Amino acid sequence: MTSSPRVVIIGAGIVGANLADELTERGWDRITVLDQGPLPLAGGSTSHAPGLVFQTNSSQTMARLASYTVEKLKSLDVDGAWCFNQVGGLEVATTPERLAELERRRGWTRSWGIGDARILSPAECAALHPLVDPEQVLGGLHVPSDGLAKAHRAVVALMARASARGAVFRGQTEVLGVEQSGGRVTGVTTADGVLPADVVVSCAGFWGPKVGAMVGMDVPLLPLAHQYAKTGQVRELVGRNTELAEAGLPILRHQDADLYFREHGDRVGIGSYAHRPMPVRLDSLDSSDEVSASSMPSMLPFTEEDFAPAFEDARKLLPALAEAKVEEGFNGVFSFTPDGGSLVGESKEVAGFFVAEAVWVTHSAGVAKAVAQLLVDGRSEYDLHALDVHRFEEVQLDEAYVSETSQQNFREIYDILHPLQPKESPRDLRVSPFHARQVELGAVFLEASGWERPHWYEANAGLVEQLPAEWTPPARDAWAAKFHSPIAAAEAWKTRTAVAMYDMTALKRIEVSGPGALGLLERMSTGKMDKSVGAVTYTLWLDEAGGIRSDVTVARLGEQLFQVGANGNQDVVHLLDEVRRAGLQDRVQVRDTTGETCCIGLWGPNARTLVERLSTDDFSNEGLKYFRGTRARIAGVPVTALRLSYVGELGWEIYTTADNGQRLWDALFAAGQDLGVIAAGRAAFNSLRLEKGYRSWGSDMTTEHDPYEAGLGFAVRSATGTFTGSEAIAGRSEDTAARRLACLTIDDGTTVVLGSEPVLVDGQPAGYVTSAAFGHTVGRPIAYAWLPASAASVGSRVEIEYFGKPVAATVAAEPLVDPEMARIRR
Repeated sequence: MTSSPRVVIIGAGIVGANLADELTERGWDRITVLDQGPLPLAGGSTSHAPGLVFQTNSSQTMARLASYTVEKLKSLDVDGAWCFNQVGGLEVATTPERLAELERRRGWTRSWGIGDARILSPAECAALHPLVDPEQVLGGLHVPSDGLAKAHRAVVALMARASARGAVFRGQTEVLGVEQSGGRVTGVTTADGVLPADVVVSCAGFWGPKVGAMVGMDVPLLPLAHQYAKTGQVRELVGRNTELAEAGLPILRHQDADLYFREHGDRVGIGSYAHRPMPVRLDSLDSSDEVSASSMPSMLPFTEEDFAPAFEDARKLLPALAEAKVEEGFNGVFSFTPDGGSLVGESKEVAGFFVAEAVWVTHSAGVAKAVAQLLVDGRSEYDLHALDVHRFEEVQLDEAYVSETSQQNFREIYDILHPLQPKESPRDLRVSPFHARQVELGAVFLEASGWERPHWYEANAGLVEQLPAEWTPPARDAWAAKFHSPIAAAEAWKTRTAVAMYDMTALKRIEVSGPGALGLLERMSTGKMDKSVGAVTYTLWLDEAGGIRSDVTVARLGEQLFQVGANGNQDVVHLLDEVRRAGLQDRVQVRDTTGETCCIGLWGPNARTLVERLSTDDFSNEGLKYFRGTRARIAGVPVTALRLSYVGELGWEIYTTADNGQRLWDALFAAGQDLGVIAAGRAAFNSLRLEKGYRSWGSDMTTEHDPYEAGLGFAVRSATGTFTGSEAIAGRSEDTAARRLACLTIDDGTTVVLGSEPVLVDGQPAGYVTSAAFGHTVGRPIAYAWLPASAASVGSRVEIEYFGKPVAATVAAEPLVDPEMARIRR
């Protein structure tokens, strides 16, 4: 009988205890859980968590993780005492903007399959939660399946169950170090010696950065204090709740005032995010072993002056608090990250060392299940890319960056945020060599992964008046008009009719070289890599179950040299991991070249004329065919030109070194003036790519989808058993797919949706929107959406629910523009 790996989990809070339970349920029985505090009340965030579980989230993954947590905690008890009290959740609106946001949030519940959520009138809100003053609210969102988690009680239940299956829990055991050898974790050092381990998982919460540092791993989170208070007895609650039940009214959010509420018998608990961010230094926390329900290292003294304004807002919403006073309170320490997401994944330097950090009670069981699946099965059923600890670029791991952005996430936790809304600070962290020229052209920048990315250029404003009638876009509603400009229509028009320059520098570029490079890429990719030098291949990287973990473009620049156009830093880490797993460190070199290079996407019917003015190299269709690349010179600048187009027009991705970038930009821009050349931004790019049906990994497809469901079967070579995931997808086809990514056009020709909206078939939620834009060439809005295959046939009629209202749409044949590919291959 093969024994399971030796696993040490650092942290016995709600995540660590859940992970021990999930692993032992899967048959792994050599699990040791360590915590520096006493057990079961160890003194971390779990020990004082108020326990409110609201499942609604813009992220499908986070919503699913929360829903799993609800179902699991519902199944637990300790001697008949509940671990989850499903009282429901109520979010109220006191402004028209918030009421509209609640309609959008209800849409997410329908997209992700959460319960029976309803929008309530003010009277219905008061009927459901009698403490709420109906005169203060405009409406509310009720989710019946939300509720209260008793986190520390759940830990007791989970410890008991995992222990019965063989797990060992050791309290008051501080981890002093993580041992490693040959690039692999080998054990954990405590005062009692070294505990051997094949796998170590840090579930240490706000202590995560300290544990990560033991293996040289950056864990980008910031401990912040958050205020929680309890009132004295509230007359209206007397006799409503038993001591065991604690609460019967729905948990309540007043996000316009950054407040939330729950019952504690006949008292009211109030949590506030309305105060200033309060960063906490780990070395300032009391490491005493004395832990009780009212005193622990993660409970800091209550600062009444910070809470006073919030309490006044609480009294306005809940008049019953007018005579109540705050009897006790504390500033509780929780983890915040630069983008608000959890941190999950394996160290890129030390194999076997994993983290599951910045996980709140709401998602605790779901994240633990996902990590257990990663360890046992090698993959999770959940798409984890938004939780991947490696999603951050190097510049985003800086301590000052983590601190500033995490504090901003604290401030914005209940704010109404637009999908395109960029952070205000820090900015200008990463700029392309074209940045100065873009500023001169009035670029309006959004931000991604630290990069400044032009969304449109004010220099093109005059072109809007020149737009032909068929290119003139309709007015947008206020929400869809945010972070948008009609200038995007003019930039799309010029791309289709003249020539445009797009800054593609932020596209992740990875150099893979060495005698083992070809074999590695062949094993990783669905497409054939063993092609002639100069070949460019669009391909997929799958996981073992056939899920799409990335889509990439691979250019063979030499016999042992490849350039991979990837989606992000996760792809770099994945490549390095594959090299390590295959023992190819001496035969394959992987290098991120993004920062030292730059790229211009030069696209449009006049692109060839422009380039030929500046180069003696052969850019003819015969000399450089579609999906081929070459080294050349343009205006004396050495470049690598790949004949690709993600906007569906003739042209190239033109790469050069960063020091030559501005010179290349200037030469192309000057030589193309009489050809109508413009600089164009991401708004036009997104519209044009959707018109061509080009997918965006992370939005349109993830590890939860296979190539045939996503309409990417053309990227899979016919041979089986030769690449990762090939066995899993053998026998599958578009005909066997139960769901499909479908192209929708909006029937009214004007309503632009933005993504994540539910799609209704026969009036019932059946799918959701992934990407959307106004199609400037076709003159109507476009949305891509996941639908059951039975509803995805061309001509099928569906509805998209947009802010609570149905918008008629029709499944269209794709691509919408140039299906013959004549424009791109000319």
